[in-house]
Amino acid sequence: MGATQGLEYMVINTNISAQSSSRLLSESSNMLSKSLARLSSGSKIISPEDDAAGLAVSVRFDAQINRTSAANANVGNAISFSQTQDGFLKKVAKALDRMSELSILSQDVTKTDADRTLYNAEFTTLGGYIDNVATKDFNGVNLFDGTTQNVTSDGDGGVFAMSGVNLAAGTYTTATASTVDTTANAGTALTNIKAAIVQLTSDRANLGANISRLNFTSEQLGVLKDNLSQASSRIKDVDVADESTSFARYNILVQAGTAMLSQANQTPNSVLKLLQ
Repeated sequence: MGATQGLEYMVINTNISAQSSSRLLSESSNMLSKSLARLSSGSKIISPEDDAAGLAVSVRFDAQINRTSAANANVGNAISFSQTQDGFLKKVAKALDRMSELSILSQDVTKTDADRTLYNAEFTTLGGYIDNVATKDFNGVNLFDGTTQNVTSDGDGGVFAMSGVNLAAGTYTTATASTVDTTANAGTALTNIKAAIVQLTSDRANLGANISRLNFTSEQLGVLKDNLSQASSRIKDVDVADESTSFARYNILVQAGTAMLSQANQTPNSVLKLLQ
């Protein structure tokens, strides 16, 4: 009776052991493939089913990181814009300084009108230089038309209103239009030049404030990008040490499963002994 019960499990058509071994081998092979893909790509989210919520969050983080990088690029360009403005204004300051000096020299009682004509030639030339600077541009954007520029300051489209410099303002044009060809004109020119110098110092101070603010904004965006990248990394980047351990495990399971499937497929051969 015991022998008959034992023979009930010696079948040919349905090999349960082989089916079970095959299923387990398939699962181990799939896990091995995923582990290999993670190690190859450096990402632990190979497909959405690996971590659906994590994938959604990491995609949003990646988009925000890219927007932050773009905003930082805009800020960097705005800093260059302001630095270019200040570079020109340094030369304008020198020109105004020389013009104020010429206006004083022209008021010297020992000078003749012929001498003042020579001073005036340099004075008007420098005035023309300042008028020319007022027309300069940066990549097609006028540097000195006084327009307030709205600089993108974050990845959500926020802006910083960067105050402009207007070299075509009356204070400057009155000074550059002055002459020192007579003592009286030289006195008036000096007053106008002094007013232009005061305006220039105010404009350069505003430029310095703009650059300082933009530098802080750039640093802030850099820190934000680093933090967002770190958060995204925690979600989607693979831990190579941990995944290497899993890979070794699945590799062993696949090899063992292959060996056991081979053994399970040999089991029906024992039926032949009963038929001999």
